[in-house]
Amino acid sequence: MELETLFVIGMFLTFGALLMTGYPVAWVLGGTAVVWTVIGVLAVENFGANLWFDYPSSMGLVPERIWGIVNSETLVALPMFIFMGIMLDQSGVAEKLMNSMVKLFGAVRGGYAVTVVVIGVLLAATTGIIGASVVLLGMLSLPVMMENKYDKGFAVGTACATGTLGILIPPSIMLVLMADRLAVPEASVGDLFMGAFLPGLLLGAMYVAYVMIRPLFQPHIAPVPEGTQKVSWSIVWEVAKAVVPTAALILGVLGSIFAGIATPTEASGVGALGALLLALMAGRLNLKVLNSSMQQTTRTAAFIFAIFLGATAFSVVLRGLGGDQVIEDALLGLPFGPYGVILTILFAVFLLGFFLDWVEITLIILPLVAPVVQHLGFDLVWFTILFAMCLQTSFLTPPVGFALFYIKGVAPPEIKVTDIYKGVIPFIIIQLVALAIVFLVPEIATWLPSVAYD
Repeated sequence: MELETLFVIGMFLTFGALLMTGYPVAWVLGGTAVVWTVIGVLAVENFGANLWFDYPSSMGLVPERIWGIVNSETLVALPMFIFMGIMLDQSGVAEKLMNSMVKLFGAVRGGYAVTVVVIGVLLAATTGIIGASVVLLGMLSLPVMMENKYDKGFAVGTACATGTLGILIPPSIMLVLMADRLAVPEASVGDLFMGAFLPGLLLGAMYVAYVMIRPLFQPHIAPVPEGTQKVSWSIVWEVAKAVVPTAALILGVLGSIFAGIATPTEASGVGALGALLLALMAGRLNLKVLNSSMQQTTRTAAFIFAIFLGATAFSVVLRGLGGDQVIEDALLGLPFGPYGVILTILFAVFLLGFFLDWVEITLIILPLVAPVVQHLGFDLVWFTILFAMCLQTSFLTPPVGFALFYIKGVAPPEIKVTDIYKGVIPFIIIQLVALAIVFLVPEIATWLPSVAYD
């Protein structure tokens, strides 16, 4: 085994070992980079190692790379979309949607679960903040579903999985990060947003089908509530009034991007302003809410950018040690053919999702495998959407499935951790089936970007 391969394996093993200590990921990434810079320099200068590695071309590049990050116009959209999601959480839009749609779907078996999924899709198209979506859906829906004798696993699984749709359906902060890391014209933020739109709707439709079909075979998991009102025009009108503000915000953000009127960065400003106006219209906008939203935005953005800095140092040193070439040779040497290489990458990402957060996987793994995918001649938008769909499962897979922790924090006391695990398993399977469909039918992800500006 060559020295570069040993060093690359050693760097990943060091990262994994330090991660188990519980230190913040940003520090672990940066610390691993420093340790292996020292090892690399000592190996070359003191032991005559046959390795093209030095400080100026590794850690010496980090300040320049950091300046490129903070100077990136694409990443301006990140805090804007975060603010939009947090402000929408404060505006009361979701509560109005829940109260009105329950009247529309409540008389249907599984109607509460359908309501949760529909609201989740609407929230996903206005915010990419998974924590806010999962907590909000859990708080609004779980008490009502428990009161109406829904199965605990079915109820909590629906709320938990639906809350993760925001990581895929645009405007998604994950897609913004992916576009920045790829840094190629053929996989811009706008292209990834358009590429993810239909797969996101497909996944939402599959969720709806599941929560409607399963109760037909197992009626006890979602009983029809007693004393529900018949659907009338007044109820339909109430739903319309609740949906219109959210739909207007979605149209303003995504419509302006898809129509080519605004860049994603400009549209993020439109979204932030729209969320402020919705909060104002709902009578929820005051200095306390504004201050709280801005503080949460700052903390979330700072968390992501801290990982950005650590991941930048890690990636630069890894490349200096020959990591790019080692990984490319390993993937291209697989005896599975081009599509087998893609499946191997996705399987590795799925496994990594059990232990790492999506931010680390996006910042470290995606830039390493994307050149291999391009070398094999695959559409980069299609692959990136597959990568994103695979990462979505990481929110539901223990032990690091953050959506599981979020939902447990707001779930009623009678819902146990085992109920949550059992409840999300069907949705993980649905996510993998949707992933397989997009893998087999690439046009689901590539058609909209290909026609958007024709």
